[in-house]
Amino acid sequence: MGQKTQNQQIVMREMKPKGKLGVLLVGQGAVSTTFIAGVEAVKKGIAKPIGSLTQMQTIRLGERKDKRSPLIKELVPLAELDDIVFGSWDPIADDAYTAAKKAAVLSDRHIDAVKSQLKRIRPMKAVFYQDYVKNITGPNVKKPRNKMRAAEMLMEDIARFKERNGCSRLVMINCASTEIHMKKSVFHSSFHALEDAMGGNREEISPAMIYAYAAIKCGVPYANGSPSLAADAPALTAYAAAHNVPIVGKDFKTGQTLMKTVIAPMLKARMLKLDGWFSTNILGNRDGEVLADPQSFKTKQMSKLSVLDTILQPDMYPELYGEVHHQVHINHYKPRGDNKEGWDNIDISGWMDYPMQIKINFLCRDSILAAPIALDLALFLDLAQRAGMGGVQEWLSFYFKSPMTSMPSAKPEHDLFIQHMMLKNTLRAMMGETPVDHLD
Repeated sequence: MGQKTQNQQIVMREMKPKGKLGVLLVGQGAVSTTFIAGVEAVKKGIAKPIGSLTQMQTIRLGERKDKRSPLIKELVPLAELDDIVFGSWDPIADDAYTAAKKAAVLSDRHIDAVKSQLKRIRPMKAVFYQDYVKNITGPNVKKPRNKMRAAEMLMEDIARFKERNGCSRLVMINCASTEIHMKKSVFHSSFHALEDAMGGNREEISPAMIYAYAAIKCGVPYANGSPSLAADAPALTAYAAAHNVPIVGKDFKTGQTLMKTVIAPMLKARMLKLDGWFSTNILGNRDGEVLADPQSFKTKQMSKLSVLDTILQPDMYPELYGEVHHQVHINHYKPRGDNKEGWDNIDISGWMDYPMQIKINFLCRDSILAAPIALDLALFLDLAQRAGMGGVQEWLSFYFKSPMTSMPSAKPEHDLFIQHMMLKNTLRAMMGETPVDHLD
């Protein structure tokens, strides 16, 4: 047995997951119920985890001639699906079965097949203030005296859930609706300022931030699947790094932006000029209803608009990308439900400035694309914590529209293919394998 194989076995033993993994979901709408139902269906062998890297993707090790390509879950010690226990918070009190029926993402056949598992998941009372999500209401909410007390109530929920379900570890994933646009302010700059603002019920402290605070204070890894300001508040990012709590975000990369992080790298790689990119979407689910509010839409719009500049580097290539006309629109269209449709018109120029166009019409299912992201993040964040990797997990940027960075001044990586290489090379390094550079 080689030294590398021996070392890997030692690492596997030291990092081996033990006991149950609790996955706490902020929001129990379309994404969360699709995620839960899918995992339960996979456990029963009646569905496949398509879209999940942790369950289905291989990873090349060594040189090509070695022909070593195990599944990712065979290389790194991930938690088993059978060890996952779900919990949630939501302002609407429906159990996960009822919520899944209302979301109407999955067929009755799939929902009813895991009815007993879904019925057991009743959301805890949410920290919810309608000023931050104008188009959602619900009675299942906490009534704290201030926002610090709201965080304390969440931490009590976390401890209670862990004890009642016999979990050895927890992760939290924010799958909640998009909040109104918020800028980072002095109240987010230090942990002392943040806690003072929470105690003073400052409007600068949003529900998403309160959930992130509660998770990080409890040492629970946290992922932000929404574009709302949360763990990326400087005080929380710094606290997570100092206390070795893995955090990652933000805004799940599913439909239109996923396509942008594929097409834009191609344009840049071939030095093709981009003149304009017009994007519009229609969707009819709860997310579409929330985004009909201009302030929530601005939060999502800022997340979507940030991608092209970072990939194309207009400061380095002003002739090609210095004057791109980029527009993003989202429209609530109730008949479409969760089946989002995105149209993109891309105006480009080639040799001698001759114009060309690319048209994309992506008819996607938003929650179907988001569910495997939630699964991978739960398993990878749990792995990161067991590996002692605290703070911002940039290697998981692959899953987000607006990836967080460990250095506030650093620009995030948006190129999907570079992100994918970052993810796999991190897993290789974690297990003592040589990162792949394709020079062999």
